[in-house]
Amino acid sequence: MLMSEATYEQPMGMQRAISTKPVRVIAVTSGKGGVGKTNVSVNLALAMANEGKKIMLMDADFGLANVDVLLGVQAHYNLQHVINGEQSLEDILVDGPAGIKIVPASSGTQAMAELNSSQHAGLIRAFSELNFDLDTLIIDTAAGISESVISYSRAAQEVVVVLCDEPASLTDAYALIKLLNRDYGINRFHILTNMVNSVQEGRMLFNKLVNVTDRYLDVAMDFMGAVPQDEYLRKAVQKQRAVVEAYPRSKAAMAFKKLAQKTANMPVPANAGGHLEFFVERLIMASQEIGG
Repeated sequence: MLMSEATYEQPMGMQRAISTKPVRVIAVTSGKGGVGKTNVSVNLALAMANEGKKIMLMDADFGLANVDVLLGVQAHYNLQHVINGEQSLEDILVDGPAGIKIVPASSGTQAMAELNSSQHAGLIRAFSELNFDLDTLIIDTAAGISESVISYSRAAQEVVVVLCDEPASLTDAYALIKLLNRDYGINRFHILTNMVNSVQEGRMLFNKLVNVTDRYLDVAMDFMGAVPQDEYLRKAVQKQRAVVEAYPRSKAAMAFKKLAQKTANMPVPANAGGHLEFFVERLIMASQEIGG
């Protein structure tokens, strides 16, 4: 059960005082590691920020947290310090390029399902007390089908599955989509093909996946786009910078710009909550149902 109103001590007026503008929440995930998921999350966040959007990027890969490494920023605190009541959420945020706000991961910490009601209340209050406007929260989840991946995917409004052209990536992406669809009722997925030679190759890879999902699952699959193989992407990683910042005219950067424009034009779901505490409420509910 989600905590009772009595447990949640914050007055309703204070909850709603900050913003009633819907915040789009996007989970970026993958069936397996090594497909460039975090690079996608980072560059999509920066490309959207360059389009004038206010973006928060949450590192939710608690086992292999590396958003800060990819961007060359240093995090002194993380979400665990907020959960423990040691820091406010605003205190742990790290300023990234293009004005994005980064929520650092708390590697190796207990699962959300293990938090007690007081910690749940504190986490929701922390998100609701942020005092700046936000358009989109992008969550870089772990790879695979762990409980945290399921919880974040269920709490988000949009799920982006990153896929590359190798058999294990295709098989594991299908396994993830099948689990989220059959067991948790998620029926819409955006597929982003990464490290491909052309948009046509990316479309063919998407079609391979759709041939299987159409046969066995009741899901709507959207081809979000393709990011090409690009030597400049590797160079950007070595520099600990996003490719859209380091090499804005590279093929990869131009692809991320198109993806950002498409993402920005996605309609915000009619049932989207007002601010981020609604996302955290959904996250806690999802993780408790899995853990229970």
